[in-house]
Amino acid sequence: MQNSEALSLSSALLAAAGELTRHINDGVVARGFEGRPVYGFAFARLAPDGATATDLAAHLGVTKQAASQLVDELVRKGYVERRPHPEDARARLVVLTGRGRECARAAEEAAAEAVRAWGELLGEREVRALGRHLLRIAPNGPVRPSW
Repeated sequence: MQNSEALSLSSALLAAAGELTRHINDGVVARGFEGRPVYGFAFARLAPDGATATDLAAHLGVTKQAASQLVDELVRKGYVERRPHPEDARARLVVLTGRGRECARAAEEAAAEAVRAWGELLGEREVRALGRHLLRIAPNGPVRPSW
């Protein structure tokens, strides 16, 4: 593959990821939740069992202070709560609330809408193949913003 082809492919993948992120966030907002894309990236780490702010910082690629500020924001909005950590008395576990899980389900619905649109454009078989290929390229994530 030529450099120009690789750059074109890279640009297309980044554009698709950006469009998908925008579509999901718009869908979450349309379903009555206040959100920013970073919420979804945080929820991906917090579900299903919670995480510490330190874990969240590592997942998002931000400082512990930035992760703590995000957790404070998510607590104020009712999406997460802090609980005692079951294994570390010094740490607090951040877990999704019922409202946080509802918001995550809204994001799943919005993601499904976006992928259905890809199926209409490419055909379901091609979209499934795309999914398999992408999972081979990046099997373990993490799902995080590229700040």
